[in-house]
Amino acid sequence: MTSSTTAEARRIVISAPGRFRLPAPRTLWEAREVLWRFGLRDITLRYRQTFLGVIWVVLQPALTAGIFTLVFGKVANLDSGGVPYFVFSFVGMTAWNVFNGVATRAAPSLVANSALVSKVFFPRVLVPLSTACSVVVDLAVSLVMAVGLLFAYGINPGWAVLTAPVWLLMLMLLGAGLGVAASALMVRYRDVGYILPFALQALLYISPIAYALSAVPAKYEIFYQVNPLSWLLQCVRWSLLGQPMPPWWQIGGSVAASVGAFLLGVLVFEQLEREFADVI
Repeated sequence: MTSSTTAEARRIVISAPGRFRLPAPRTLWEAREVLWRFGLRDITLRYRQTFLGVIWVVLQPALTAGIFTLVFGKVANLDSGGVPYFVFSFVGMTAWNVFNGVATRAAPSLVANSALVSKVFFPRVLVPLSTACSVVVDLAVSLVMAVGLLFAYGINPGWAVLTAPVWLLMLMLLGAGLGVAASALMVRYRDVGYILPFALQALLYISPIAYALSAVPAKYEIFYQVNPLSWLLQCVRWSLLGQPMPPWWQIGGSVAASVGAFLLGVLVFEQLEREFADVI
């Protein structure tokens, strides 16, 4: 007698996202191929028909770091914590590009893929999250140059370098939280596409990216102390440049703020997802 196995047909019920409920991890895992396909397409489109290709990933922060070195290091003569100013600025720009890259690429992703969003069912939060794939590629290339600079200038960060992946991941989560929420808001309010770049540009200059926190006048220091991006930048420089370890409240606050921002962004997305098909 031949034994046969019968597979019970699986029934998929599509229902509206619940209020104040995170997407089910199982649903996201089953749709992981969507994340990969969107991410691969983003990487391909980003560097297709460019003469220098991924060299732009290093060239842009290197040029910016060079400008910051001239303006803040030579002209303004600001402190860089005993680290050569170019290395100091390049590491700061590398960290900034992780946060900024995820946020700016995630924000317009739903509008750019409106045909799929309105016609095909899949966990739509994967669309803005997929932009992190290209940011990871950019980060890997930038880190190669950053490591080369550390060897060239004889900078030994010590054991703290083991914590660097944690801070880079936290920067990505912080940017993803902002980008996911912005992508949902942009479906209804296209003004977000104009407000977000301006807000991020302002944040670039009011965060200690091109200068050390010690260079900030005491009366303005409170604005930097309540900025989670400042905490993460301090942690990145501690782990990569061997600068003093930040206080424990900043280390814990960096993790809490990044994870909290990501979860809040996903909650905002889930709350607004109900209306996507009607207004996109």
